[in-house]
Amino acid sequence: MRASIILHKNRKPRLEQGQPWIYATETERMEGEAEPGALVDVLDHKGKYLATGYWNPQSRIVVRIVAYEPVEMDQAFLAGRLRQALAHRERFLAHPRDCRLVYGEADFLPGLTVDRFGDVLVVQILSLGMEVRREALLAALLEVFEPACVYERSDVGVRALEGLEPRVGVLYGELPEGIEIEENGLRLDVDVEKGQKTGYFYDQRENRASIAPLMTGWGSRSGIRLETRPAEELPEDFWIRPKAGAATVEVPVNKSGKPVSFPYWDGATVLECFAHTGSFTLHACKYGAKKVTCLDVSEHAIETARRNVARNGFEDRVEFVVADAFAYLREQVKGLDERRKRAGGGTDTSVALGAAGRTWDVVILDPPAFAKTKQAAAGAMRGYKDINLHGMKLVNEGGYLVTASCSYHMRPEMFLQAIQEAASDAGKLLRLIEWRAAGKDHPQLLGVSEGHYLKFGVFEVRSR
Repeated sequence: MRASIILHKNRKPRLEQGQPWIYATETERMEGEAEPGALVDVLDHKGKYLATGYWNPQSRIVVRIVAYEPVEMDQAFLAGRLRQALAHRERFLAHPRDCRLVYGEADFLPGLTVDRFGDVLVVQILSLGMEVRREALLAALLEVFEPACVYERSDVGVRALEGLEPRVGVLYGELPEGIEIEENGLRLDVDVEKGQKTGYFYDQRENRASIAPLMTGWGSRSGIRLETRPAEELPEDFWIRPKAGAATVEVPVNKSGKPVSFPYWDGATVLECFAHTGSFTLHACKYGAKKVTCLDVSEHAIETARRNVARNGFEDRVEFVVADAFAYLREQVKGLDERRKRAGGGTDTSVALGAAGRTWDVVILDPPAFAKTKQAAAGAMRGYKDINLHGMKLVNEGGYLVTASCSYHMRPEMFLQAIQEAASDAGKLLRLIEWRAAGKDHPQLLGVSEGHYLKFGVFEVRSR
């Protein structure tokens, strides 16, 4: 007979509201015996059955719910849940060959993450209950997805909270030397061995696509306008070709009336900070950006970004910078302030200004999590305020700040507060254009705030 966990009479009804975690403080006692990682039934103080989950007495989360009816968590059960997860992606994603296949509790498989990169599955096992079923899990993955390779990246700190050691390596097949995925029509190189987390962040897929409207409509600021010209006047090698039989064609011309030879004359100048593999840079180029500065502190990340840019044919529009984003932004703001002082007169102009003091039409900030714990939230808020303060100072008037936070402990209202305080200190007015979360392959369970970690905003920036 399966052991049971009896919940306290005076607990909050979190389980009934959809929360799949049972904390030790919510339990009154256990009836029967169970090995750590085994399934237990969860009962209320009156003995009414509520759910079934796996038990780990070493964790603060003593039970993770897997079903709301008695089940056996064998290969058949796991395969069924994997098929449900796949059906969700096939319904909502245009390219489900490259996506997050399993998102833990939100796919009713607590403590399991699975990302698919073509024929390669990358698995993270984050809970004891899933760890003790790894053989059945691997068999179910092979049954449902038929991958060429299954690679494990269970090397995150949360495993220690479950009493588990890190594990990395091939579980099935052979890992290919190069892995390429497709996202929104772009081709990207993924490093599942040395890359962050599983090798790529799928959660921003829809958010990356959302920057498309920001990338064009900037040519008029440079005095470029469209004029109708006789088709016969265009050089044979001009980048615009008239339609067959057309006598005239619309051509962009500069202030002097000369045709503009650069196809991306109407594009934005863009700065992407914390670029990682350059995913926002690629999307900016795809949607028509004129010039993109791709910045990351990691040389390895920038080398990956270089390969991705070359793979998609955007080399002529991207410059790469290896630098700390905080230091780089401060340097540019300092240079900008110096240029303004010189423009106002009364400063020593004998010293060269240097390269600092640049501005961009669009500044993109997608940093790693600043707050790993609840106690770190206050310090993280200062970090978010600082980086957004300097970022928005470098946005051209009427341009856009694209900013994100993936820190769960930085709640949405806190993130917005940090941005608002930054705008106040910078003397800027912000208009919120778009507010988004993680993509459709990262579904959220209502009532489970822990899954609502990603905040993504697009703001128009104007001076007060």
